[in-house]
Amino acid sequence: MRVDKCWFCSSSVYPGHGITFVRNDASVFKFCRSKCHKNFKMKRNPRKVRWTKAYRKLAGKELAEDATFDLERRRNRPEKYDREVVAKTLKAMQRVDDIRTRRQERFYEKRMQKTKGEKQAADRVQLEKEIHLVKAPKSLTKDKDKLRVAAEERQANDAMQE
Repeated sequence: MRVDKCWFCSSSVYPGHGITFVRNDASVFKFCRSKCHKNFKMKRNPRKVRWTKAYRKLAGKELAEDATFDLERRRNRPEKYDREVVAKTLKAMQRVDDIRTRRQERFYEKRMQKTKGEKQAADRVQLEKEIHLVKAPKSLTKDKDKLRVAAEERQANDAMQE
């Protein structure tokens, strides 16, 4: 069974599914669903449409280069059937799939780690601006009074030292 890739979004197209478009120059385009076919007919660039795999790779949201991708390449060499080879191939395919998922998870975690600090800083700034929504008004005035008194004491100490 040959599982093809959608020309537009790079998802899997199983036999009997999707749309096959053949141009006058005999180039064949496979599409997984009508959404991809319509976008192709509208001459949209898959690298600029946010939901496609090409966009996600270009924007750095998914792994772009990995050794496991080379194993997925399409090969048109016919192989002689051998039960042992088929069993080994299936085991290897599962192992490669496990490795790929672990690498993708690691890539995602590393990508999210960078934004975590930025998000915390933005949350802190927002909390400082809108503290009146969290604390009661009386406690805010007490805090302001304490800060004012501490500032006055610091000024007095600085003046005495000079």
